Amino acid sequence: MNLRTPFAASTIFILIATLAQLATAQVMPRGNQSSPPGSSAGLAPDIAAATDAEMADRVRQEFRHAWEGYKQYAWGHDELKPLSKSYHDWYAKSLLMTPVDALDTMALMGMTDDAAKTRDYIAANLSFDQDIYVKNFEITIRMLGGLLSSYQLSGDKRLLALADDLGTRLLPAFNSPTGMPYVDVNLKTGAVRGVETNPAEVGTLLIEFGMLTKLTGRTVYYERAKRAVSELYKRRSRIGLVGSGINISTGQWTDPVSHIGGGIDSYYEYLLKASLLFDDKDCQRMWTSSIEAVNKYLADEVSTGFWYGQANMNTGDRASTYFGALDAFFPGTLALSGDLDRARKLEDSAYKMWTTFGIEPEEINYKKMTIAANGYELRPEIIESAFYLYRFTHDPRYREMGKVFFDSLTKYCRTDVAYAALSDVKRKTKKDEMESFFLAETLKYLYLLFSPDNTLDLSRNVFNTEAHPMRKVW
Repeated sequence: MNLRTPFAASTIFILIATLAQLATAQVMPRGNQSSPPGSSAGLAPDIAAATDAEMADRVRQEFRHAWEGYKQYAWGHDELKPLSKSYHDWYAKSLLMTPVDALDTMALMGMTDDAAKTRDYIAANLSFDQDIYVKNFEITIRMLGGLLSSYQLSGDKRLLALADDLGTRLLPAFNSPTGMPYVDVNLKTGAVRGVETNPAEVGTLLIEFGMLTKLTGRTVYYERAKRAVSELYKRRSRIGLVGSGINISTGQWTDPVSHIGGGIDSYYEYLLKASLLFDDKDCQRMWTSSIEAVNKYLADEVSTGFWYGQANMNTGDRASTYFGALDAFFPGTLALSGDLDRARKLEDSAYKMWTTFGIEPEEINYKKMTIAANGYELRPEIIESAFYLYRFTHDPRYREMGKVFFDSLTKYCRTDVAYAALSDVKRKTKKDEMESFFLAETLKYLYLLFSPDNTLDLSRNVFNTEAHPMRKVW
């Protein structure tokens, strides 16, 4: 399709802004309840009393703490192992995942010198001419997204050249019978493997490949990613839901369970965001019909709150009542779509999941409020949603929530050199992992939550699912 076909994305942004203004006037009193979600109860006094500017600075300091730990013990590698003070590479050759993923966070935080030195190091040392199989989805959202965002923030054409090279090497992933991408692709040979995949890995490529088309003029990027999304969408069930697993060779579903969590989550996110970023009417239509089905069959109001659970994609019958850290992105997506009522209620539930256990578990049974998966991976999604809700309502309760999140992170996950994920949220036991998204997403959304709105203009920028902002300049 022609990406320059006019469409009312600007109208959508204006509508969202208008809704936000109305919501602020109507719901601000909720922030004055005696015990609102996001109250400062349980916070250390210095955190509870901190101003927004002070909180933004504290987040920046914690980013620097983790970044310095990475530089000292894992420089030149993909990730820091914060307990053993060593490093982890995803593949046989490091792709500098943490520097690429964290680069635009530095830029947004005003860490100019660090960003410039990191850009130079990436430009001099990162090569995708490697005989390695990489996971198409992860490399796209972290590496391709990071390079594109940092190029837009810096104007450094070396980053765009790297992104274009990477995009070219990922294109063979789409050479399947259905056009939906294989799971893995070899960066050097173009060989592919992995036919069992899920909607998220199929549908979470359009923002990055679309930006490549916009910035390079090569239409093949958007065309391939758009076809993949369209092929997935047309295989939805008669009631409008998608399942958890699909075979990209046959196009047949391998798991009929539908939900909004990991494995499906960002498929829905990208339908909405591509409609906004690229003025794509097809994506707008797919989002509208998809969210209707999601709200009809997956939304679940029970005594513990308002949630989204699991259902059979063909019948709509409730399959289970699980909700987790990855599902907590959805309040933000609902807010971005203009559905502030559902967004608020769901964020309140997600906040309850966090505060019930002192920090959020990977997954809970929301009907019983019991833990189903007890780790915490330093995930950002609940903070991302608080950021969107604050931007669209300016209700201070979301910044109060942010203080709770920040307090939990520094109390339970901070180490002497960085931050560590938790293996058990009840015991608060750490494990030797700090994935790149902690710097790319978790601390970025926390920083933006407390920063002035003009730090990043949401009317001109759309975040990819790794929190890399893509600026609409056309």
